[in-house]
Order: sequence, then structure tokens, then C-alpha cells
Amino acid sequence: MPRRRSRPDWSRVRLFAMDVDGVLTDGTVLILADGGEGKSFSILDGHGLRLLERAGVTTAWISGRASEATTRRARELRIPHLFQGRLDKRTVLADLAGRLGLTAADCAYMGDDEIDVEALRWAGIGIAPATAMPAALAAAAFVPARPAGHGAVREVCELILAARTERPASRPRRTPAPRAR
Repeated sequence: MPRRRSRPDWSRVRLFAMDVDGVLTDGTVLILADGGEGKSFSILDGHGLRLLERAGVTTAWISGRASEATTRRARELRIPHLFQGRLDKRTVLADLAGRLGLTAADCAYMGDDEIDVEALRWAGIGIAPATAMPAALAAAAFVPARPAGHGAVREVCELILAARTERPASRPRRTPAPRAR
């Protein structure tokens, strides 16, 4: 069960921004003999991000390191805002929100390390995967149950999507129509 430190208002989220390594991946970087690198991204997370796009929620990736693997995955998922080699994540997040006409309350940010703390605190909802470093966990308002790189982002996407969908408190159970004989 996810740890909740407060009751985040997922319905306000218009921008979901996140770190890459340790959030969209498990934090492992595979360095190949030819100097290239490889990363493992979850299909579950990717599909969740595409669902958010279709629902009108903007997504952004803000990474402290530049990586061609990250660029390729962002292009594949059509992530509209990709920032790499940026350690000033709060500044990037706040500037992007301003350009989009959003406030901090309209933003969710997910990060896993000390360089994410200010962005986690600035955003309306700060999120850290359970495997995050203690400083990020302390700054987060929500910790998904699923691990980083294995559905943690999708779990957040589902919460945002559910909050955007009006659902009646209880739905009447539909009885199937009798079959004609």
C-alpha cells in the first residue's frame, strides 16, 4: 500500500514532470563496450504517460545528466518538454510552469535524489519512489507502492487520470439482458 503523507489533490495536476534515472528507470545505467549506454524503461510507465497526454495533462522530463537513450525514449513517447544536464530542477520546473500559465499547485514532480528536493517542495504534489534517497522521501507528499522503473510512474498517472474522471459514488449494477431463445 502506498505511503501517503497528506491528501494530494490529483485533480489539480496539469503538468506532471519527473526526473529520469531512478524514476523512469531503476537507476541502473548500462555502459556498453563501444561507449554507448543502455537503460531499461517500463512499458507500463510509457503507456501511462501517453494516457496522460490524451487526457490533456502535459508531461516533462528533467534529468541531471544528458543521455541519448533518454532522448530516444522521450521522442518515442512524444514527451513535449525534455531538459537534460540540468541540476537546477526547481528553476526548470518553475520556468516551464510559468510558460504554460500554471502555478505550483497545478504541478506534480517526481524525483529520487537530493538534486530533486527543491522541485519536490515547490510542486503542488511532490512524489518520490520508495527507493529514493532519504532527502527526497522526506520532501515528498506521496510515495507510490510500485518501484522506480517498474510502474511507479504509471501508478501516479492512474491517480491523476482517476481524479480527472468524474465517477459516481456507487454505480448501479447492470443485469445482463435475457438472451433470446
